[in-house]
Amino acid sequence: MPGQAKRKRRREAEGRRASARTAPELGRWEVVLETTDEAELRAYLCALREAGIDGAMVRIDTLCGRLTCPTTHQVSRFAPHPTGEVGDGQPGR
Repeated sequence: MPGQAKRKRRREAEGRRASARTAPELGRWEVVLETTDEAELRAYLCALREAGIDGAMVRIDTLCGRLTCPTTHQVSRFAPHPTGEVGDGQPGR
C-alpha cells in the first residue's frame, strides 16, 4: 500500500523520541492510579485528556488477574529527577 513504509518509519521515530524522553536516567514512573474498575480508569483518562497532559508521559499497565485476583489497571506518570540528580538517586558530581 502506498505510504505504508512512511507511516511505519514515522511511528518508529515517535517511539524512539518518547523512549529518549522517559529514559531511566532522566526520571522514574510513579503510579498515580491503581484500580480494578474499568469505568474509573476511563474517567481518569478522560480527565487527563481534558487537562491536556502529554500522552507520551503517561503509561497504562494492565496486570492480568487469574482465578485468585482480579485484573488491575495502573496509570503511571513520568516524574523527572530534580535538576542535578543522577538516575540512581545520588546527587550529581
